[in-house]
Amino acid sequence: MQITNKIHFRNVRGDLLGGLTAAIIALPMALAFGIASGAGASAGLWGAVLVGFFAAVFGGTPTLISEPTGPMTVIMTAVIASLTASDPDNGMAMAFTVVMLAGFFQIIFGLLKLGKYVTMMPYTVISGFMTGIGLILVILQIAPFLGQGTPSGGVIGTLQNLPSLIDGIKPLETILAVMTVVILYVVPRRYRQYCPPQLLALVAGTLVSLVFFGDAEISRIGLIPTGLPSLQVPTFGASELRLMIIDGMVLGMLGCIDALLTSVVADSLTRTEHNSNKELIGQGLGNLASGLFGGLPGAGATMGTVVNIQTGASSALSGITRAIILFVVVIWAAPLTANIPLAVLAGIAFKVGVNIIDWGFLKRVHKISWKAAGIVYGVIILTVLVDLMVAVGVGVFIANVMTIDKLSELRSKSVKMVSDADDEIVLNAEEKQVLDLARGRMLLFHLSGPMIFGVAKAIEREHNAVNNYDVLIVDLSEVPILGVTSSLALENAIKEAIDQHNEVIIVGATGKVKNRLETLGLAGLIPPDNWMGDRLYALQQGLAVVRNRQSELYQPAGANLDIEEKI
Repeated sequence: MQITNKIHFRNVRGDLLGGLTAAIIALPMALAFGIASGAGASAGLWGAVLVGFFAAVFGGTPTLISEPTGPMTVIMTAVIASLTASDPDNGMAMAFTVVMLAGFFQIIFGLLKLGKYVTMMPYTVISGFMTGIGLILVILQIAPFLGQGTPSGGVIGTLQNLPSLIDGIKPLETILAVMTVVILYVVPRRYRQYCPPQLLALVAGTLVSLVFFGDAEISRIGLIPTGLPSLQVPTFGASELRLMIIDGMVLGMLGCIDALLTSVVADSLTRTEHNSNKELIGQGLGNLASGLFGGLPGAGATMGTVVNIQTGASSALSGITRAIILFVVVIWAAPLTANIPLAVLAGIAFKVGVNIIDWGFLKRVHKISWKAAGIVYGVIILTVLVDLMVAVGVGVFIANVMTIDKLSELRSKSVKMVSDADDEIVLNAEEKQVLDLARGRMLLFHLSGPMIFGVAKAIEREHNAVNNYDVLIVDLSEVPILGVTSSLALENAIKEAIDQHNEVIIVGATGKVKNRLETLGLAGLIPPDNWMGDRLYALQQGLAVVRNRQSELYQPAGANLDIEEKI
């Protein structure tokens, strides 16, 4: 892989400053996500180091900052909870194996060049999914926010135990958590570039807990092991294998969406264009390495990326700098984090959850469409209370069905069956004259645009509405795509016309459309001379057939069909 196009030294000062600032922001976030996930603070730190480094070196977005994020942490929390519950001895090892699987899937997605398809998802589903994840992250912080350990059962367990959590509140820790949230909100925007509110809240909360609450019993991070992490051997449980693969795919897909959406943000700020497939490979290598060394999964982080760019970064050197700074912290300065209160980290994670919620869209989605609002709120409920994969699957399915219904309704209007020169089909003067001369005995079946499967009913409806004719002209001149279902409906209409001994003429069928009809066997039913390329000529030939059949019906002398001798 060539990375020279991403790393350059034309902007060393800006890249180093951007990496330093991103590292300062990443430190409290990594600690908070590590504690929130249940894997520990060191897992969050190593995830920030490894995902950030490999994604920066091998990814396709020069200024992207990758690290553990809120959405990825929520998934990882559920993975750890389910696997440790089923196998307490090997659950954590299997959870890190899921992270490796997520990275493996991301690499496969990148190699298969699926990057451009990953984010092709209705915004209503993305909004509902992200809002649901934000709510999960907020709910999971309730227990540590109140000074208590996270109850078992995740979101449902927290909600069920809410009365007991409130009864057992520890006021001092709640004060620290509230103070943290307040700091995160009140720091003026113009100062945030120079003093990240997350770091300020982390330092202030820790100092207050030591100076004013030093003698009180407050839950803290404790000592974080220094030195290099131990290698995590991939571990699989026979009964958990299927669940691990599904979790790995979900985690990998969410990481792809999270990273590529952030890459789009980076593109808009830098006026560049990222390489989505290369980015997926970089993200996959990062998560694979993170899982191998007991780190949390990560993805592109919007906050870190935006700050990195605004500080002056323009190449992947900034992401590498950030990873190196965090590596130094983990190796030598980790003991300095021992006294950080868990309530402070809960306040930071709480604010992240609130930020993930798509407040802007939620305020106006019901004004845009009640159907869209139904999808958004349905996905939110399924995400929070049922399952993340189910939420996305159901949301995408319903959104696609609604989209297909709208497209089918729109495309159905382009299916017209006419027997006289009305205004439903644009015909020139000569074509109108020929169609009028047939006096209703010739049908022009005009289709235009892509014939998706939803148009099949319109084809059947239009054809069944008309009978008692001699010639059926099927005009496919404006049809670029003929779907399988629509082609079968068209085949039925043509075969029915042939069974009634009516003449069938095909106009304008070329390329894949003609191949599709020939594959269905219509080439053997319709004579070669009846496959035509010009609509006027087809109408003229159809009129000749009508005249011949009418003359056969009226053989007595003196019979006059009163058909103008024209054309």
